[in-house]
Amino acid sequence: MSPRARIGLVEDDPIMGESIAHRLDLEGYAVTWWKTGQTAVSGARADTPDLVVCDIRLPDMSGEALFSRLIPEKPGLPFIFITGFAQVDQAVRLMRAGAADYVAKPFAMTDFLDKVSSLLQGRMETEQVLGQSSAMAQVEQTLRRVADIESTVLLSGESGVGKEVAARFLHAESERAEGPFVAVNCAAIPADLLESELFGHERGAFTGAATRHLGYVERAGSGVLFLDEIGEMPMGLQAKLLRLIETRRFQRLGGESELQCHARIVCATNIDLDSAVRHGRFRADLLFRIRVIDILIPPLRERPEDVRALLDLFRAQFSAAFGRHVAGFHQEAIEMALVHAWPGNVRELKNRVERAVALADGTWIGKGQLFPDLTPPSISPADFATLASMRERVERQHIRSALERTEGRVDEAARLLDVSRSTLFDKMKRLRVEHTR
Repeated sequence: MSPRARIGLVEDDPIMGESIAHRLDLEGYAVTWWKTGQTAVSGARADTPDLVVCDIRLPDMSGEALFSRLIPEKPGLPFIFITGFAQVDQAVRLMRAGAADYVAKPFAMTDFLDKVSSLLQGRMETEQVLGQSSAMAQVEQTLRRVADIESTVLLSGESGVGKEVAARFLHAESERAEGPFVAVNCAAIPADLLESELFGHERGAFTGAATRHLGYVERAGSGVLFLDEIGEMPMGLQAKLLRLIETRRFQRLGGESELQCHARIVCATNIDLDSAVRHGRFRADLLFRIRVIDILIPPLRERPEDVRALLDLFRAQFSAAFGRHVAGFHQEAIEMALVHAWPGNVRELKNRVERAVALADGTWIGKGQLFPDLTPPSISPADFATLASMRERVERQHIRSALERTEGRVDEAARLLDVSRSTLFDKMKRLRVEHTR
């Protein structure tokens, strides 16, 4: 386990506390032992651990009271409660309130360690996939906040930024986590088959329909129906999706009875749907219905803090999958990754790491293995983008997007970008952004 895995132990019994702390230390965890509830609250606020192991009975407050004080401030912080047999009902109530698990005394240390390992591994992998940057922390906070409401969510962002990962995180954090997560790529299914795949069909509904077919809507049950690349859905089918969202009812092709849709609908797009509406390729009324909650996943080039964590995550995953012992990356490979523009975003990074691990002939990955297509001469100073030019490129594109969204109205674009009108004009002139209005 990574040394970053830090455990806060809240236990007033010196024998029990010493035993657990010593064993966790032997397993490689960094353990902070708090003997009262108040010291645990203060300590966790100052330096949040990755997991809290807490006795329900404490000298100054109950473990339940401690949990109630910390969770609003530290949403998602996993708690394992230590409880006596008589307190199992209380532990179950805490799990319903968001606690991760509990162990009842007396417990087998191996079972306890398995719970700790499983929770930490799942938490750290999820955090790393979403990202550790401040931008992704805001995305995660929003996803947690809307996890248990029924409103439709639209995830926007460039191809490869991790929109499906965010949708799966939303599903995992919600009360629907036990239900299915059904992903549909609207661009990958031929237009003439998409309706049947989405809503299903009855036997004999069309030539070749030899049996009844349950569509994605039914298969999603009470879970999540994730419609990726929603902007590629044919206009005719958009009207039926709008009705599904508004009425929560649908019919299989060739069917006579209406069926109830119980799934939460989450959509994703890598295109500008406002522009698609203006050009008649997407229904405005459907956009209003799917964009009740709009979450933008920023591109990887705008959050370089996430690059190193993702490199480590995917290296560990592929090393285990391929049975290779790849310890890490040479510093020059990391430095190159930090300045790379990542046009393919997280998907590109993952693919590069997979190839590097698969072809590794040692325990460390160099820049030539991670970027074989860019070395040399692609990384020479003459033709590799500088940070200044990259910032200008991103700023220019962002201003163009703001002007497109406001149909060229500079005053509105300035308000959208939170700058003055004169500042925006100066930047447009310096960056050579044309103004056609």
